[in-house]
Order: sequence, then structure tokens, then C-alpha cells
Amino acid sequence: MVKISGLNIDDRLYKTVARTVAGTDHGADEVFEKFAGVLATVRTGTGRTFLDDNRALLESRDRLQEQLNTYHRQHPGRPANVEDYEDYKKHLTEIGYIVPEGEPFQVTTRNVDPELAEISAPQLVVPLDNARYALNAMNARWGSMYDALYGTDVVPNEGERTTGSGYNARRGEAVIKRTNEFLDAVVGLESGRYGGVTRFSTRDDGGTAVLVATLENGTDVGLKHPKKFAGYNADAAGELTGVLLKNHGLHIELQIDRAHPVGRDHKAGVKDVVVEAAATTILDLEDAVAAVDAEDKDNIYGNLDGIMRGTLETTFEKDGRSVHRKLNSERRFVDPEGNELVLPGTSMPLIRNVGIHMYTDAVTTAGGDEVPEGFVDALLTVLIGKHDQGRFSKEGSVYVVKPKQHGPEEVAATVALFTALEEAFGVPKNTIKLGIMDEERRMSLNLYEAIRAARERIIFINTGFLDRTGDEINAVMEIGPVVPTEEMRNETWLQTYEDYNVSVGLSTGLYKVGQIGKGMWVFPDHMATMLEQKIGHPRAGANTAWVPSPTAATIHAMHYHIVDVAARQEELLRGLKANPVAKDDMLMIPALPGDRHLTQVEIEKELDNIAQGILGYSVRWIDQGVGCSKVPDMDGKNRMEDRATLLIKAKIGGNWLHHNVLTDRQVREAFARMARLVDTQNAGDPAYVPMANDLEENVAYNAALNMVIQSSETSTERRNVEPALHGARKQKKSS
Repeated sequence: MVKISGLNIDDRLYKTVARTVAGTDHGADEVFEKFAGVLATVRTGTGRTFLDDNRALLESRDRLQEQLNTYHRQHPGRPANVEDYEDYKKHLTEIGYIVPEGEPFQVTTRNVDPELAEISAPQLVVPLDNARYALNAMNARWGSMYDALYGTDVVPNEGERTTGSGYNARRGEAVIKRTNEFLDAVVGLESGRYGGVTRFSTRDDGGTAVLVATLENGTDVGLKHPKKFAGYNADAAGELTGVLLKNHGLHIELQIDRAHPVGRDHKAGVKDVVVEAAATTILDLEDAVAAVDAEDKDNIYGNLDGIMRGTLETTFEKDGRSVHRKLNSERRFVDPEGNELVLPGTSMPLIRNVGIHMYTDAVTTAGGDEVPEGFVDALLTVLIGKHDQGRFSKEGSVYVVKPKQHGPEEVAATVALFTALEEAFGVPKNTIKLGIMDEERRMSLNLYEAIRAARERIIFINTGFLDRTGDEINAVMEIGPVVPTEEMRNETWLQTYEDYNVSVGLSTGLYKVGQIGKGMWVFPDHMATMLEQKIGHPRAGANTAWVPSPTAATIHAMHYHIVDVAARQEELLRGLKANPVAKDDMLMIPALPGDRHLTQVEIEKELDNIAQGILGYSVRWIDQGVGCSKVPDMDGKNRMEDRATLLIKAKIGGNWLHHNVLTDRQVREAFARMARLVDTQNAGDPAYVPMANDLEENVAYNAALNMVIQSSETSTERRNVEPALHGARKQKKSS
């Protein structure tokens, strides 16, 4: 440990900071001296230091939760009528769980890049501990429609269109046909269809280039909306090699090469159609990573530093060959007026720090107390963010997403911390922008005031089924058994939560300067279903939504061409003025109705899903340090999982166990049975360590089991699953 200004700093973290600030005006010692000064600063309005304030906020969580527990024990079961709910709301208001709403306001965030303020597009979330995945996500700003359709089930993989070892021309024809239909729908020609175009060219119209499409009958036509022609590239002979179109703020590039194997089979020589896809990417330090110590964080911060400097590169083996990956360069075109048009080659990064409940032994006080891990994340984010220098943000902003905050008081503390760090390191005020994840019950009920607390910095809100449901169950743990997972999706509180989040983003003007987001599509191998269903997110007024892969980003981008999100948001806002969302419906508790009795088949099915899901994810997290991965479900269907998966499953299991829907014996038998299934599902992984051979001694197995056994406990420590994962992972690393 390195001792500086009353702090004990893990040597690995000290070296991380030294590398980060190399070549700047700061040295590592100076950084930690200033950091110590920030930690000791007394917050205006609280009279406490940041360290004491963080503890006080966590103690407030526990105090409110105990008051909820007491009320729910005294009022078991789903409230029966309006009067019951009014009494419940009155109680929540009296104890400060729900805070009063002030006068209407509009957010005033400034210097926000168009990727957040103007462009509606998919958003990737990627674990920052994996350089390869992080680079893939950053480069997912542009994606090949041909590849995305050819390699997924959007084009049925059957009959003469079946994929094989080489290129299947029949499947290729289906891909081109499907792509042409998409182009017809969103950037249509004034007459005819893209499938009938034999050549693309331009003609001069008073000094402005106009796109010309020659049809099979020799007719020359233009675009139905000529302003959707955004630019082009041409060879020395003047033949177009690229056509750039723009619709709803997103670009589409037709790449032309008649000598290319695909271009040869296309009437107009189009070898590929490349769409602007993931305009933003969340570089994740939280739920998608397995980081438990300074060694793990050193890797994460190093990758972040490399991205912000533009230097991150990696080489890996794929299909028997070596592949080198680095950040994509900018894309260059000629615009219709003949000027150079330069477009970003990469996604705009948002950095997700950890929540306020996480502490780290990488930095401790003189008395040996651990420092909040999120404070260290914020410090490194500020330091590393200074390396951007316009590489990503042309507005000079750094975008941070903060998860698991419980309402406006905690948001205000985060804002104050950012302000203190900006002042300490000479960064202009409000450089660090804030994204609020609406994934806690108290945040949802107080979202309006939480946004007010960050109104000069806020650039993002979103919803998410898994975390939000897990916290919902934790909050009402004592009221009685909750409904099964699939029924939870139809509960009134959940739909109200989704609608209210959008309504607050619209009514506060956030949609004009930032993002209103929706949750993850978790089935990376089922893109046809995603294409059918996920269009509901832009239709609901969300200008971004999470996707699990670059391929999914390319396919989801189609939805933002079909739906004019900006127009849809204005339409929704007009409707809200006449018919506001009934926020109180979020208090409709998802407890089983008194006349509802679960069958043994329903109970066993839910329990098996809980055990299999928790084990399948936990064993990779603990044994291999994999924080986000494809995990087969009971049917062998791959799901993209992170820690939120554990939270909802553990809380439902713990709730049913607590209220005697399950017995301890049932839970243990199900986990033992599912351990054998998970072992079988992972039999092809040479790094996998089977659990069923020795259940009593297997670290991962017992950590997973205890998540359910202990999850009826509702304190801050037991509210989330991190303590069990982190403890087991540290034990595994040490052994």
C-alpha cells in the first residue's frame, strides 16, 4: 500500500493512476492528495464529508426499508381497494420514501453531442474488462446489413437458403431482396424500386449533386425525398463507389463494387449496405464485469484509458487465424455541394460507474475503512476523460451513467461529487454529464425530483425489467408471496413504470438534450423475433434501447428508420398534457392475490428456472471472471446475462422461501439437480469446472445457493447480489 494524505492506496491502483496521468500536469501523488481533499470536503447542506455522507445515504436506505417491512407485516397481502392504496401512499410520503414534487422545470444541460441530443439509435452495453468486446462495441457505429441478415435468423436458415462453409448465393439473394425492401420503405425512389436499379450516378443541379437511379427499363429516377441524399464517393473515372443516404438523422451507405463477389450478383453492383447503428455505447464497469480488486480494476481502467486516447488495440485468434482490432477511423464522403463530409467511425462512449453501495479495499482511510468504489471510478473517469480532447465528444463532455441510485438525495450527492472532482482537477463545471438509471423503486417514484437534482448535467434515463423487478420484490418482501416471473411482466406497476419514465423524460425536456432509453434484448441468437418486437421501444418514445451485440445494433437500427422518434415524442407529449400517466399505479404491489394458489407444477417450474439461471451465470463469474456472457436457459436457448439476472431470480426465490411457498429442502434439491444440468450445458468449455462432483466444497455452487437462501434479507448488504459474488470470486482467486 502507498500512503498519501491519510489514504492507503493499493500499489496496483497507484501505478494505474501514474500511467493515466503520464504526460499531463498531474503526478500520481498529487492526484491522491487532491482525492483525499475531496473525500474530506464537507458537503454544503449536509454538514458531512463525502465519506460520511455516503454512509448516511446507505443508512437511510436501511431505515426506510425497515419501515416498509414493518408496514407490510402489519398489512399483508395485495391491497384490496383504493382506500388501502391511499393509506399506503400516505405512509410512504410520511416516512420520506416518496418526496413532494416541486414546480415544473426544464433541464438545462449544455454542450451535449448530437449522438445523445439529436440522434435516435441503438445503444450497446459492453464489459470494459474485455478489450476485444469493447473495441467491437465502439466500432459498431456502422454495421453491414448484408452480414447481419445473412448471419442471423432474420432470413430463415432453411432449404436452399441454408448457411454453409462458403457463400450461399441463394441466401445472398434473399438478403439483398430483404435489404432492398428496407430501402424502399425508408429512403424510397420517386418511382420504381431498389431491386430494379441497374446503376447509381449523380447529375449536377445548379452546383448541387443529385442522386440518379437508373432502372431496368432505362428510366432515370431520383429519390422520393431528394434531401435524403447526403453524399457519395467516386473513383477516378467518376463512377460512384458509395452512395450516402440519411433518414431520421441516421446514415445508410450503399457500397458499390461490381468486381466484388456479392457486387457481381447485384444489378447495380452494390456489394454491401452499411447502416449507422450504435451511435452510443455504454462502457461498463458495473453489472457486466467481474471486478473484485485493484488488479481487475487496473485492467478495466487501462482499457478505458486506451479508448479515450485512441490507442487501444488487441489481437486474438478467430477461426484459426489471427485478427487485429483497433478503433475505426472516420468515414469520409463528398457532400452534394462538393465539400468533404467527415462522419464519426466510432460510437460515442458513456462510462457506467458502480453504485454507491459498493466499497473497495483498493483505497482505505487511515483508520482502515474502505472507500466507495464509485468514488474511485469517478476519479479515474475524470482523469481519463481529459484524454478525449475531441476524439469522441466534440463538445468537450464526458458522459457517466450512474446505476442503483435511490432517489433525488443520492443523485444530488453524485452531482456534488462530480463538482468537487471537476474543481480539484481544473475541469470546467458540468463537463461530467450524468445518466440516471431508473432501476430502483424509490428512484421510479421520485424520478421527477431526481432529474431536477441533476438538471444541469443529466443526459440519460432508462428502464430495465430485471433490476427494477428485483428491487420491487426487495421493497415489498414482507407483504407476502409475489407472482411468478412471467406474470410479473403483466403487472400494472411495471407498465406504469415504463410509461412514467418516458413521460418524465418528455415533460422535463430531457428528450431535447439527451436519451430516454429502454432495456436489453437478451436473446442474441433470435434476431427475427427482436426485429418483430423491439420496434415497440421507439414507438413508446424511447430514442435509444439496449442491444447485446453489434449485429443486434445493426438490425435494431432499422427500427429507428421506420419510426420517426422525434415526431413520436412530440405526439406523446401532446397526449400527456391531456392525459398524464397515473404515477400512483406504480404502487400496485405484485403480490399474489388472496384467491390465487400456485400449483406444484408452477412452483417447480419457477424454482428450476431460478436455480438453473443463477448457477449458469454465477459459475462463470466466480470461476472464470466472466461478467457478461451467453448463458443457456432451461431449454438451451442462449440469453445474454449480467448480474441483474441474479437479482430478480434470487429475490423471487427468497420471497417464496420466506413465505413458505418453497421449503429449504426444495431449494437445495433443485440447486443440486440444476448443477448437473449446468455442468452438462458447459461440457464443451475446457475452462469449466464442474460443480456436481463436490457440491459441499464448490465455491461457486454454494455462493449461488446462498443468494436464494439469504435473499429474503432486505438490508443494503443483502439487497443486491454483489457481496456473494465478490466474496466467492476473491476466494477463488486466492486459491
